[in-house]
Amino acid sequence: MDLDIAIEGPWPSEIDWAALVTDAAEAAARVAPELANPRLTASVLYADDAEIHALNRHWRSKDKPTNVLSFPMLERADLLALGPGGPEEMLGDLALAAETCAREAADKGVPLADHAAHLLVHGLLHLAGHDHESGVEAAAAMEALEIKALASMGIADPYGDSGTS
Repeated sequence: MDLDIAIEGPWPSEIDWAALVTDAAEAAARVAPELANPRLTASVLYADDAEIHALNRHWRSKDKPTNVLSFPMLERADLLALGPGGPEEMLGDLALAAETCAREAADKGVPLADHAAHLLVHGLLHLAGHDHESGVEAAAAMEALEIKALASMGIADPYGDSGTS
């Protein structure tokens, strides 16, 4: 997958955010092979809470910031039918909010990079058509994929024993 990455928010400079996106995309593709299609492209925006708040209000009618937004551009059936040859196909866009991610990571007692990796994997799975809001089984299936992808990156289960998202 070809990734277009923009860092526009107050993200700490000591972390290689572009490498983290690449690692998260590779981990997501290991558990959701449809994401490994070489024709796919996606954009990732590391922004601040104000930008994410504006996007969330405009596109989702939710007047608050959130940790990650996913804007898929392919239906799951189209993604699954996509062959390896041909022109690039835009999978979608992801946007992460710096302050919200940092606050959540601190609340969970995990490194910011680990929490951001979780949100990137979560967002990429959404772009691939996985959904945790359509029912208990779908949520459990998506969480299992996230846990497996993150484990392949050396990151602990973000859900612990809770089993909730």
